[in-house]
Amino acid sequence: MQNFEFVKPSSIADAVAALGQEGAVALSGGQTLIPTMKQRLNTPDLLVSLTGIAEMKGVCHGEGGLLIGAATPHAVVAADAAAHYPALAALAGGIGDPAVRSRGTIGGSLANNDPSACYPSAALASGATIVTNRRSIAADDYFQGMFATALEDGEIITEVRFPIPQQAAYVKFNQPASRFALTGVFVARFGSGVRVAITGASNDGVFRWTEAETALSANFAPSAIEGLSLSGDGMISDLHGSGDYRAHLCKVLTKRAVMAAG
Repeated sequence: MQNFEFVKPSSIADAVAALGQEGAVALSGGQTLIPTMKQRLNTPDLLVSLTGIAEMKGVCHGEGGLLIGAATPHAVVAADAAAHYPALAALAGGIGDPAVRSRGTIGGSLANNDPSACYPSAALASGATIVTNRRSIAADDYFQGMFATALEDGEIITEVRFPIPQQAAYVKFNQPASRFALTGVFVARFGSGVRVAITGASNDGVFRWTEAETALSANFAPSAIEGLSLSGDGMISDLHGSGDYRAHLCKVLTKRAVMAAG
């Protein structure tokens, strides 16, 4: 690992100012950034830690749903969201291992937008709002492909706002070594309809399965999607599973998520 400077601001304004320096990179939980630095795939001159900013931590239930500070670790989400949004809490509690859950943060996960990460599916299925130091971004507009988001240079996530559905569940098929989702499905039922978001399957990253949403909005039961299918074209194909296999998992896990939500 190369030499670098490290700062830990106590306010969003100070963090934004530090990130304006050449070669500066934001550091949240570091579960992705630090390993890439060790491999010299990322060589920042300055790390700006966001974990010292109190206003970016914590979980609270308020107007508009569940409000989660971007620097909140997964373990805290798992514990503190359980009373209000059990499906989201269960998702957070199933990420990685205890070490990852104690360090990794929701904001870091959403900013990185790994194609197999769990939180993107929760944000997209819930119709969440990603709040930054500059604006509020609807989840439908935020995710823009594999590792790609609507974030601009110098923009950091400060909070995530989750509307709370009537029923919801997240089911994933684990990649055994990493516990990333080989494929994961988050189903959320609202009064206005059902949203289904899938992670770990597509080369374009997290996506909504609109055909399943239409079917489940009419009949919220596993049998509603019996006649539906997804193509393996455009799905991730690697040593863990082919595109066709992942497409099959999407349907199987959606059924299981509907059963779990019910």
